[in-house]
Amino acid sequence: MNTHKNRINIPYAPTDATDLYPETDGEPMAASDLHLEILIQLLLTLRMHFAEMTDVYVSGDILTYYIEGDPRSVIAPDVLITFGIGQKLRHTYKVWEEGKVPDFVMEFSSKTTYQNDLTDKMTIYAALGIPNYFLYDAEALYLPSPLMGFQLVDGVYVPVPPPANGGLHSDVLGLDFHIQDMRLAVYDPVGEKWLQTPAEEHAARAETAEARAEQEAIARQKAEEEVAQLREQLARLQERT
Repeated sequence: MNTHKNRINIPYAPTDATDLYPETDGEPMAASDLHLEILIQLLLTLRMHFAEMTDVYVSGDILTYYIEGDPRSVIAPDVLITFGIGQKLRHTYKVWEEGKVPDFVMEFSSKTTYQNDLTDKMTIYAALGIPNYFLYDAEALYLPSPLMGFQLVDGVYVPVPPPANGGLHSDVLGLDFHIQDMRLAVYDPVGEKWLQTPAEEHAARAETAEARAEQEAIARQKAEEEVAQLREQLARLQERT
């Protein structure tokens, strides 16, 4: 989403905060169906991961106002994660009401946004003091690298060094971001597992349950066959006696 730089002419004094701080900027949520699909999958994955941490807020494309009284000071990260503010539903994100800026933001760069993502947005996020800023180029056409990460050091963003496994580690989230088959994948190095959406986890559990049921059925059949064999042996012994 683009930052708002032009002055907004308000012809009357608003009587409701929603008039001063709109909930939408009229821009599409994503640059394409591909971006939207990956974005939704990522948000579902991250929400699933932080579901039991009730103080963690995960959102996407929410208008984020960072100067009270100035609706022009607004930006809408494609992915936004904040610790310590709770999971309640929000219409907008007002920094002065939440008491803090986001801890992590990610932008999905496209042909029309990548230059802004690498310049103006990076400057704003750094000035706000957002610890982690990540960028993802789904088409691998516009950014210097399809996946880029920055961490704030003394008010300046410095690149996150890529580890040996090829992913990028977010020190704020404690998660590694990877590109697999041109899609974003997230790995939890502490839990030693790839994160999944609720649907993927449900399918995996169902598959595991089905496999377990199949194994139990095989074990049951084997036990029944062994019992039958023992009965036959006992019957033969009884005939001899």
